[in-house]
Amino acid sequence: MATWQHWALLDLSAAFDTVDHCILLRRLCGIWHQRSGAELDQLDRQQCVWHDGMQSTHEFIKFEVPQGSVLGPLLFALYTADLAPLIAEHRLHSHLYADDTQVYGWYQPTDVSLLQDNMSRCFDDVWRWMCSNRLQLNALKTEFIWCTPARRHHISDRDVQVGHDSVHPVQSARDLGVYIDGGMTMRAHINYVLSSCYGTLRQLRSIKRSLPSYTLVTGLVHSRLDYCNVVFAGLPACDVQHLQSIPNTALRLVAGSSRRDHVTSLLRDRH
Repeated sequence: MATWQHWALLDLSAAFDTVDHCILLRRLCGIWHQRSGAELDQLDRQQCVWHDGMQSTHEFIKFEVPQGSVLGPLLFALYTADLAPLIAEHRLHSHLYADDTQVYGWYQPTDVSLLQDNMSRCFDDVWRWMCSNRLQLNALKTEFIWCTPARRHHISDRDVQVGHDSVHPVQSARDLGVYIDGGMTMRAHINYVLSSCYGTLRQLRSIKRSLPSYTLVTGLVHSRLDYCNVVFAGLPACDVQHLQSIPNTALRLVAGSSRRDHVTSLLRDRH
């Protein structure tokens, strides 16, 4: 019998900006009162305000880790390292990537209600842990999705409690730029890739005489098509053909050919 998977994508509000340096140093260095405080000075940065030629006094930033740096995601991952064993206590699994947290579990279809109740208890503990560590779980952007076989009429549509809010399951969810649908057909992601790539191609067609179209197509179109393309493996030929239409159209744009020209010779000539 196939198992059903309940998948949750948790969202944190201003995650990097709410990291408490004292709590972070306890993760890094052990008990805070056994330390001199020099380590905190290495994390603290100062800020001031310039206005009309005048400068305010410098103030230390007691929260946040630097964004857009190599160190920032690493420090945040260490800050939230206790989440994984907390989730595992509920016999659920987790993936943590920077400030993206995913929780999932699977049961037999006859035990779906048990899985959902277990998820709710897990999120109660996760919500309390985040509150005690100065993180804010954003229920409005938290998503739940059932990943099941084709027959979905027995799926529960009951809301899941996240803190003080209720979250309703969705048909598809975006995870690190990839859209996952409940049937794992990847058609939601295919539609997104088609829409974004063709929108970019239309814009490039209007400026192709002014800028090198080959470089722009490689950077703006092929990069989107190649991103996480492993999710397209094993898809039906009809879905793959929809994706193949993107490089075909891009090649016609670069070659300056019309839509009526056959693309096979173009593909062969340009490898």
